[in-house]
Amino acid sequence: MNTDRTHRGRLVPPALVLAQITSLQLGSVVAKGAYDEVGATALAGMRLLFSAIIVCVLVRPRLSAMVGRQWWPTIALGAVFAAMNVAYFQAIEHLPIGVASTIELLGPVTLAVAMSRHWRDVVGVLMALAGVLLLASPGSELPVAGLVFGVLAATCRALHVVLNRRVGSLFDDWSGLAVGACLLTPVTAVTHGAAIARHPHLLLTGLLVALLSSLIPYSLDMTALRRIDVRAFGILLAMSPAVGAGIGFVLLDEHITVRQSVAIALVIVAGAWSVKTADNRADRLPEEAATKPGAGTPAP
Repeated sequence: MNTDRTHRGRLVPPALVLAQITSLQLGSVVAKGAYDEVGATALAGMRLLFSAIIVCVLVRPRLSAMVGRQWWPTIALGAVFAAMNVAYFQAIEHLPIGVASTIELLGPVTLAVAMSRHWRDVVGVLMALAGVLLLASPGSELPVAGLVFGVLAATCRALHVVLNRRVGSLFDDWSGLAVGACLLTPVTAVTHGAAIARHPHLLLTGLLVALLSSLIPYSLDMTALRRIDVRAFGILLAMSPAVGAGIGFVLLDEHITVRQSVAIALVIVAGAWSVKTADNRADRLPEEAATKPGAGTPAP
């Protein structure tokens, strides 16, 4: 009986991460389905606006208590977050969701490798590079605009990781994210306010995208990270492009070629490899320090 409970308990974290990935990709499907009525910038703006409203209701940030050193990183995070959303929503307008997710994953993979100095990370770089070449080289039949927006989304996602750490160290809650998420709202109001006013049901679409792409995934993230370590979490997240490709095929009839499937697989493995090697080195550091001559003796 205890063995069965332990086995089921081990399945819970992967199930939570899979649910997070599925929710995120379903948000992309809902957004892509509304492109006939409103543009990618409007959907990104509504996603961030509703996300900010929900977070504000839950967190109730005190803007009057924010100081100068908190404002500038928060504004920078908001700008990068807005650009990442717009770029990704533009990318899925031109590319299958699985391909767009693959390109976006290159952002954190490249960041992980750039912060490393170990030769084993070269393996991850080569796999990711091979995946990119398969997607972007002549004969890939992918539109250049989609690839450009995908690379921009990947760049913004890497910057988002860096800035999110900085803002997270300045706040005890999600106040920084709530403030930063509102930055795209004025742009959306000016550029697409009239279209949204003519089709008020799009507000429900924006709310659904916010729930599927923000609130539900973040909540599942927090729950999963209480049960597994960051290494396992990162490896599971690397499966996002594969889930995106499957959901795109089932719900949007997006077909992935063999060449694109190989590229997606290479980037997924590169992402998992970069997380695993980084974690292994972190585990070895205390052991290596303990075995060095003089370890454990007080400094003079």
